[in-house]
Parts: sequence; structure tokens; C-alpha cells
Amino acid sequence: MKTMFIVTTLLIAGIWVAGPGVQAAQVDHALFASLLSKHVKDGVVDYQGFKDDEAILDQYLAALAAVDPEPLSTDDQFAFYINAYNAWTIKLILSRYPDLRSIKDLGGLFSSPWKKKIARIDGGLLTLDQIEHDILRKRFKDPRVHFAVNCASKSCPPLQGDPFTGSRLNDQLNQAAQAFINAPRFNRLEGETLWVSKIFDWFSEDFHGDVIGYFIKYADAPLNDQLVKNKGRVKVKYLDYDWSLNGT
Repeated sequence: MKTMFIVTTLLIAGIWVAGPGVQAAQVDHALFASLLSKHVKDGVVDYQGFKDDEAILDQYLAALAAVDPEPLSTDDQFAFYINAYNAWTIKLILSRYPDLRSIKDLGGLFSSPWKKKIARIDGGLLTLDQIEHDILRKRFKDPRVHFAVNCASKSCPPLQGDPFTGSRLNDQLNQAAQAFINAPRFNRLEGETLWVSKIFDWFSEDFHGDVIGYFIKYADAPLNDQLVKNKGRVKVKYLDYDWSLNGT
């Protein structure tokens, strides 16, 4: 009966399963897509809406927990872990919502919300830090991941309104990078000073220490033109990070 319940849950959640080990051949993030489209507008998260639909979120997380990501393609694995990070971050916020103003409220003087073992993945229990740093950054080595994972904060790149998928991953990552880099509330050029998100400071090695070069790659005109023209004179400075909740 237990096996039947697990299989039924996975099928409802859009997970194609095979064999007694419940290994995934394909992951359909339809449940997460429905939640994101309903509760995320222009990067602003309706956490009360997620709270009302928490049973659906739990169903999606239970389905992800039963997936063996290893047989998936590289792009499907990358998308899987991005979605897992974002979904478990929402679940973490809901654990105390509405009685918090920041994800940091879920930590303490000697503890971090990103070090809580909360994410059930492939028979293990991971922290958000492990998903981000030990898997996403270390395995896939793509700095665009910083614009895809969401830390539930106003200065974080906005939570996307649809899940990442292997078939669309490159386009989705490019769109997330372009949207963040070209948004004046996150980054802006003032004279010869390029004010950028602290993300580019914290993860400087991921951007090979060349923030301006990375901006030139994704910036639209006229920002791109100004950076190319004045590259040797532009200095990079970092904006303060707003950790307040990215929700209503």
C-alpha cells in the first residue's frame, strides 16, 4: 500500500517513474509551474497564497524527494536542483510565515537558515547551502545560476514565474541574467562608477573577477555602449543588500 501511495503521488505530481526503486526517467514540474504562475508576479511572492496552497507545494516536494537525479541529462539535473532550491526556500519561509520580515529571521546568532537540513533529495537531507554551493556551483560551473536561485529577499534576483526545465534551460538562464543585469534597482552606472549587486562581490570567482566584462556580455544599450567605450575607466562598487522579504 505504501508503494502504491508513493507511485500515485508521483504520477499526480507529474513524475514519470519506473521500477521498484522509483527512479525518475523524466521530471515534469507542472505542479510548481501552477504555483509560481499563481503566486509570483513580477518577482513579488505572495507567501500567503503559497501558505494557502502549501499542501500542493508539499506534494511537489515529496515528488522531488523520490527522484534519483543521476539518470537525468545534465540540463535536466541543473533545472531539477534550481527548482528544488527555490521550492525548498519557499517552504522554509512558510515554516514561520507571516511572523518574519526576512529569511535571516529563521537563523540565529550561531545558526544560518541556509545550513538547516531541510531539503529531501534522493534519500538524503540537504541544506540550501549544499544545493547551491556543493551541487549547483561546483557541478555545473555556470555563473548564471546566481540569477536563477532565489533567496527570498528583495535584493536577490527575482523568483521566476515559471520553473526551469532542461529543454529551455539555456534560454531561461540567459533571460534571468539579462533581466537582472539590466534592472536599475539592482545595478546601475553613475558616471564612471558601476554600482552592482553584492552577488558579484560574494561570488567574484564565478565571474572570473571581471564584473565589467560580464556586464558587457549581457547589458543592453545604452549601458553596453557606455561600458565598452569607458571600460578602462569604470570602477565597480557594490550596493547594500536588502534582506527584507520579497513578498507582500
